[in-house]
Parts: sequence; structure tokens; C-alpha cells
Amino acid sequence: MAISEPSPDWNCDDVVRWLRAHGSDEDVAGMARFGIDTELALGIRNAELRPLARKIKRNHDRALALWKTGIREARLVACFSDEPKKVTAKQAWLWADDFNSWEIVDHATGLFVEAKLHDELIEHFVRDEREFVRRAGFAMMAWGAVHLKKEPDSVMEGWLPLIERHSKDERNFVRKAVNWALRQIGKRSMALHTPALALARKLEASEDKTARWIGRDAVRELDSQKIRDRLTARAQQ
Repeated sequence: MAISEPSPDWNCDDVVRWLRAHGSDEDVAGMARFGIDTELALGIRNAELRPLARKIKRNHDRALALWKTGIREARLVACFSDEPKKVTAKQAWLWADDFNSWEIVDHATGLFVEAKLHDELIEHFVRDEREFVRRAGFAMMAWGAVHLKKEPDSVMEGWLPLIERHSKDERNFVRKAVNWALRQIGKRSMALHTPALALARKLEASEDKTARWIGRDAVRELDSQKIRDRLTARAQQ
């Protein structure tokens, strides 16, 4: 049966039918090499999923139904096409219970930041012992440092103690998110650059190898002339 052009009228079944028609076994194999969970993947790149989401427009109920399918691509389309104003902390926790891949975590947390759920979720997510839920907390920090433009810098500075506290978590998807959050906070403004770089240097000097790795990598970027020049120019605007 021919697949029609994507439309805002599409329901969950229509979207899944399109996804199944556009999958690629070769792309599934490629995703696996990047540590993406491919058990329920069809093999469609985000460069195709984002335009699909734009064509079908935002629809909260459809996004919930897409998430429930468990299909990787359907869950990503759910993240790209949900209505942030209708996303609740309860929904975020239900989705967090299903987190099984860093890629899904990072795009879902982008949605949670759009939904302005950072105050309700970040601290609780980072306290959670599950690897992908803890990653979600730090991914929200990274997204928030970039996209929460109306929030004062003091909000992001308040996240630095959480970064220090969990800098010794050696699990791969946590430590990378901790590092990501620290770098993004430090690049947000000149005011945040100073405390973020100070924390990065402190971690770099740590006896713990995971904290050292996080600190060393963050110092390399935050202490670069490129970042300093960018922040100076931004402050002068």
C-alpha cells in the first residue's frame, strides 16, 4: 500500500507505517556502533525524522502513543513533535522509566527543558541511581544552559555542586553527561565561566580518575582563547 505524504492529520499508526516503510538495516548496524540501543530500531536517521516531525506538526496525544510503541524512531518523533506546554513531570518520569539509550535520553530531556520542568526534575534525576535517569539530569543541565535564556545565571550556578557531587560516577553515559553539563554552563556567560572553570580545574586535580577526566576535558575547552573571546564579545553586546 502506498504511503501518503506526512500530514498533521496523521495518527500514531500512520506515523509508524511511514517509519516501517523507510527503515534501513544498514543504518541499524551503524547506530549500534555508536552505542545506540537498536533492539527496536528501524534504521532511520534523525535528519529524516526531524523533517517528518515538522510535517506532522505537534500533537501531544499522538506523541504519547508513539512513545508507547517502544520503537526507537517513534520515540524520537514523539520527542520532536510533543507539545511542551502539555508535558508534565509525571509524563517525564514515566518516560524516564523506559530510558535505555543515551540518544533517546538526550532528545527527551531537550523536550523536558522546553517544557520548563528543570526545577522539578534535575535534582531528582541526578539523585536516581539508574544510569540513564542520572544522565537525564545532567543532559537537562546542558540543554538548559543553552536554551533557558530567560533564566538567571544563578540557576545554572546552582547546578555546579551537583556536578561536583557526581563527578566520580564512572559509568560511561553519566560521566560524559556530567562533562557536557559543566562545559555548557561554562560557555553560557562570562559570569558562569569563572566558577565553571574553577570547578573544572578542581576536578582535574582530583585523585579520582573519572573526575580527572571530566575536569581535564572541560578545562581544555573552557580555558581556550576561542571560548574566552566569544564570551568577551557576548558580554560587550
